Amino acid sequence: MPLSALPHGRDFRFLDSLLSLEPGKRGAGVYLVRGDEPFLAAHFPGQPLMPGVIFIEAVAQLAGVVAQSDPEVAPLGDLRLTAVRGAKITGTVGPGAELEVTAEVTGRMGGLVQASGTVTDRGTGQVLLTTQVTLSGTA
Repeated sequence: MPLSALPHGRDFRFLDSLLSLEPGKRGAGVYLVRGDEPFLAAHFPGQPLMPGVIFIEAVAQLAGVVAQSDPEVAPLGDLRLTAVRGAKITGTVGPGAELEVTAEVTGRMGGLVQASGTVTDRGTGQVLLTTQVTLSGTA
C-alpha cells in the first residue's frame, strides 16, 4: 500500500486512506480529524482547531506518495518537504471533520519535486487550503 511507504510515525501521518492515485501524476486522500490528536489539546483549549500547518503537511505527504509511485522515475531517498509557496489557509475545522487532500506533481528536476494541492472539508465542501510545495530527496 502506498501510504505504508510514508516515513512518518503513525501519530504524524495525516492521510488515513487514498481515494485515487494516478502514479507519478496526482492523487487524493482522506484524513479524519479524530479529536485525540495531541496537538488539538493546545490548539486551542476548549475549542480545538486543526492547525493550518498540518493541512500543508498533509498535502506534502500525499505529494510524496504520488511522486514516489511514478513508474518512470526511481523513488528518491530521504524525500522531505523543503519549500512552501503561495499557501492560503481559508478555513478551519475541528474534531469530526473529514478532510479530502489532493496533490498533483507539477514538475520534477533531479532530486526536486514540485506539487500543488488542496485540502477540503468533505462535509461542507469548503476549500481550507491551496498551496504549492517542493519536496527534495536524493537520486
